Amino acid sequence: MSDIRVLNPDLRFALGEGPVWDAAHNRVLVADILGCSITAVSLDGTVLNTWHFPSEVGSFGLCRSGRWIVALRHEVVRYDWRARRIEPFCTPGPIPPHGRLNDGKIGPDGAFWVGSMDERVQREPLGRLFRVAPDGSWREITDGLYTANGMAWTGDGRTMVHSDSGAPWIDAWDFDPETGTASNRRRIVTPDTEAIGRPDGAAFDMAGRYWSAGVRKGRINRFRTDGTLIDSLPFPALGVTMPCFCGPDLRTIVWTSLRTLLGAEGVGASPLSGALFIMPSDEPGVPVPMFAD
Repeated sequence: MSDIRVLNPDLRFALGEGPVWDAAHNRVLVADILGCSITAVSLDGTVLNTWHFPSEVGSFGLCRSGRWIVALRHEVVRYDWRARRIEPFCTPGPIPPHGRLNDGKIGPDGAFWVGSMDERVQREPLGRLFRVAPDGSWREITDGLYTANGMAWTGDGRTMVHSDSGAPWIDAWDFDPETGTASNRRRIVTPDTEAIGRPDGAAFDMAGRYWSAGVRKGRINRFRTDGTLIDSLPFPALGVTMPCFCGPDLRTIVWTSLRTLLGAEGVGASPLSGALFIMPSDEPGVPVPMFAD
């Protein structure tokens, strides 16, 4: 797509993931999972700040209290980014030593939905999906995942979609935004990974399109909620990982990407992998709520 460009030519992440639009501060926040950090970047590409953590940062979200809710390797914490102070919150599990928390997002119910994964090369379905409530309690939603990914909700909050990029598949659930109950799970896509990549991070726009990063194949895959593939568009980096709708009208998309897991040969074939990318959208994105703490 000719309208995608690199946001900052000098910025590269080992495993860029989980971008979050922080409207109050006019910045996009980006996790580098393997870099154990979150970096703030303006939409003109200026790096504003970086925060470092004691382990991998799988995902995170904004809190109503002004803090962040952050999934570290084996625990979920609240983080006071101004004071750079970690506050213990909860430890969902079990998560084995060779596993970690991965993709997550704040749902319409004000809870933090976060999954886990097996990080070994020969993965087993040891991952789980959790709902972390604002009071610090948590419950397991499902198990049997290789790499939990792709959490996103439609604009009305009534459909939740998530993926397993290791299996791979994409599932949809009926969702009650008042109670945080997910039901009627169904498989909507089993993608051809050789053609369109593995389903990584994702986001919905207000037209009901599920934008999914086709990691390792450099594709932007857009699906309807019934699993119909609308289109599969080329991306300038093989390691594309996740979209985030940004800007005052949520019509700008920032994409993260990875480089470390591609290996030297993959990075050589895709030198822009690890960069942040920016593009316009013809539809606004679904706003991501704040954690209701």
